[in-house]
Amino acid sequence: MFAWWGKAVVRARWLVIAAGAALVLAGVLWGTGVFARMTSGGFDDPGSPSAAARHRIEAEVGRQSVDVLALYSSPDKTVDDPAFRDAVGQVVSRLQGRSEVVRTVSYYQTQSPAFVSGDRHSTYVAVQLTEVQDAELLHAIEPDLQAAGLTTRIGGPTAIFGDVSERVEQDIVRAETLSMPVLLILLLLVFRGVVAAFMPLLVGGIAVLGAFVATRLLTYATDVSVFAINIITMIGLGMAIDYSLFVISRFREELAAGRDVPTAIRLTMTTAGRTVAVSGLTVALALASLLVFPQVFLKSMGFGGMAAVLVAMLAALTVLPALLAVLGTRINTWRLPLPVRVTSRWGAIARAVMRRPIWIIAGTLVVLGVLASPFTRAQFGAADERVLPAGTESRVVNEIVARDFPGGGSSSLEVLVSGGGKAAADAVAAQLRQIQPIHGVETSAARGDSTLLTVTFSGNGSDEAARELAERVRDVRQPGSELSVAGAAPEVSDMLDSLADGLPLMALLAGLSTIVLLFLAFGSVVLPLKAVFMNLVSIGASFGAVVWVFQDGHLSGLLGFTSTGDLEASQLILMLAILFGLSTDYEVFLLSRVREEWDRTGDNGTAVVAGLERTGGIITSAALLLVIVVGGFATGGISFIKMLGLGMVVAILVDATIVRALLVPATMRLLGRANWWAPGPLARLYRRYGIKESDASSADSAPAPQVPVNA
Repeated sequence: MFAWWGKAVVRARWLVIAAGAALVLAGVLWGTGVFARMTSGGFDDPGSPSAAARHRIEAEVGRQSVDVLALYSSPDKTVDDPAFRDAVGQVVSRLQGRSEVVRTVSYYQTQSPAFVSGDRHSTYVAVQLTEVQDAELLHAIEPDLQAAGLTTRIGGPTAIFGDVSERVEQDIVRAETLSMPVLLILLLLVFRGVVAAFMPLLVGGIAVLGAFVATRLLTYATDVSVFAINIITMIGLGMAIDYSLFVISRFREELAAGRDVPTAIRLTMTTAGRTVAVSGLTVALALASLLVFPQVFLKSMGFGGMAAVLVAMLAALTVLPALLAVLGTRINTWRLPLPVRVTSRWGAIARAVMRRPIWIIAGTLVVLGVLASPFTRAQFGAADERVLPAGTESRVVNEIVARDFPGGGSSSLEVLVSGGGKAAADAVAAQLRQIQPIHGVETSAARGDSTLLTVTFSGNGSDEAARELAERVRDVRQPGSELSVAGAAPEVSDMLDSLADGLPLMALLAGLSTIVLLFLAFGSVVLPLKAVFMNLVSIGASFGAVVWVFQDGHLSGLLGFTSTGDLEASQLILMLAILFGLSTDYEVFLLSRVREEWDRTGDNGTAVVAGLERTGGIITSAALLLVIVVGGFATGGISFIKMLGLGMVVAILVDATIVRALLVPATMRLLGRANWWAPGPLARLYRRYGIKESDASSADSAPAPQVPVNA
């Protein structure tokens, strides 16, 4: 199949290049419009009890939540000053005339001391908009929120989500600005030529723009979170560079062996092309496991990541070989006068590792266990305004209200009492007042037989103590009434329950798809199981680093984030899917070449050494390039995107060095010929349906050096 594909691409090279150019044009002119069609948030389970409670509150008594907090302050005037009062009053009058505003609440309307700071130099106006978390509505009314003669700061949930979305877009530009020059320099060093160095960046551009087109099409069928842009850019560019590096390296190797251009492309497709196809499908299926979760955020990451990987894979299997067919030997032109290439030492490393496999396995597992150990004390929570950089206006407003206003440090739950009227609501309120640490229960809305109670308590609104309190409130019963509980604590509790419920199915799908694809690629049941174990080892080290840095707060000053004492759980699920796919990616790169040598020599030791010798430099280069891409996002302003970037950097470095260079060859040395074992029925299945090279292509592949090792 892949040999035929290589011939077909050579014949239709200009048509393939034209199709690639058309996709780029569509991406620039139409695909980039995906930003305007994306949604914010999406971290909650829409089918959870807390979501049902929120919908019921809106249906029975109307939505009561505040969308915007406009904070007004003056260094020399107090809220009692007529000029202060008039300025805020004008703001309220303007807002009441806006169609985007449902209602406003201020100190001058309620005389509530909760609206006045301790020094009486600040107050705020609470604004409810017609739509939840709609940053466009906030932008529309922002001029009317400004108070003459007073310092105005805008906060609240809508402002926070707007700032997060804006920072996401800024971080993408920042990441690309930082990474592109470094990537180009590294590619020049890897390929030692200008023409070859630009090819991966070209394929990366196709992958990102093509994924934008695919994702915009998806927005017409389902909600897609704005955060999907990060994974599209990160994974699309990273995978495109990895795949291009592998294809171009093999093409140049075949040219160096004396092949003509059509034969070199055919052999490249039957070897590196096959590897890219298996890798792309494996990574895409790992990301597809995110679709089992109900959260829009995780589904969006799954959709965006799959689109990026599949477009990168297809571009590397179509546009890239078509360009190579046009360029031919000119892929090596514009060579750079760099120092003499250092002789590869990967073969020597493999031989050294395989002489003492037990010691190497024991040592690496101890190191990886130490790296993973912090994860045993992981605490899980949810994102809040602290994901934004310190000093961001919307975050500052929340911090000032919590610090300077009466009750500002309190958190709240909403309890809807459906049925029974005022008598039932009073009975429920009495029960709630007996629960510690609740310190306030007030009626905030009533309509018909339904009453909404606002329950206040001290402390963080979503930490473990708050979630335990929410469960106790949920246990309250009142005959003849039905209670529904909403708020940050039950929402986080439901989210964690939802993730825990979906995790086994996600793991089953990711693991099973990896095992099946690797079996079809290599004809072994041992290697796929070992690959899954190796993936988990790399991911464990990454998760341990994330706990040490982001939960414990180490390096927070250097990296510029605020530690919340816990981890946003959905980000860890996302990391699990991405890292599982990426770890398998490097496993496929290595094992493809090992299998090629095993088929040629039938000697396990020779195959492992030759495989690592041929791919060690490529895998290390690919990992370094991907670290640069991902590392650009680790410098961003949103802490959970920073966490994702840092976690991926650690996992990639561990996987490409400790795991692939030490643990994999050591375990393959111990297993010997058992590496390639499969039961009779499965062996027959592989011979008939396996994703393997044709006998002809294998026969005229460039021979590997003989490196005998006892196995």
